[in-house]
Amino acid sequence: MSKFKGTTTVGIVCDDGVVLAADMRAALGNMIMAKNVTKIFQIDEHLALAGAGNIGDILSLVRMLRAEAKLYRARVGREMSVKVLATLTANVLNRTKYLPYFGWFLIGGYDKKPRIYSVDMAGGMTEDKYVSAGSGMEFAYAVLENEYKENIKIDEGVKLAVKAINTAIKRDVFTGDGIMVVTITKDGYRELSRKEIDGILKSF
Repeated sequence: MSKFKGTTTVGIVCDDGVVLAADMRAALGNMIMAKNVTKIFQIDEHLALAGAGNIGDILSLVRMLRAEAKLYRARVGREMSVKVLATLTANVLNRTKYLPYFGWFLIGGYDKKPRIYSVDMAGGMTEDKYVSAGSGMEFAYAVLENEYKENIKIDEGVKLAVKAINTAIKRDVFTGDGIMVVTITKDGYRELSRKEIDGILKSF
């Protein structure tokens, strides 16, 4: 059976937080199945996950990680760090080896400082300043490589993430139908409104 595929996700570390962005299209084979799909999920007050891959698998993993984050708070007495969440995700994916979690995940958040990790389907985990995953990642990386700067501020990071996803939408047939953007700073998780994103798109 064909799986849902496609998606372009982007994660950017900024001086004052992190940005996660993704398109909103779900494809099954060569057919567009949905045009308003959420691909970024809040895991805790300061943690989020962006997933590229099979939607059902991503949702299942998100439910498990949210439960683990709550248990961690109860047992340890403090919030789970970004690295701990990324390590947990990597361990789960390494143990299952592609099934039942067929996806590529970006883990972002803010604890002592902003961090982004990429976790592949085999559980490989890398930390970076910017990262992209999914079918349009080559197009997104072309923008990120050219325009990312050290110590970028969150507002600039949002604009760069929107530009990277928008470029993928224009070039990758499996990426499309809107952009979702979230920021995580010391003040917590925030999802940008459609109006804010449209305003950024009009500025290009």
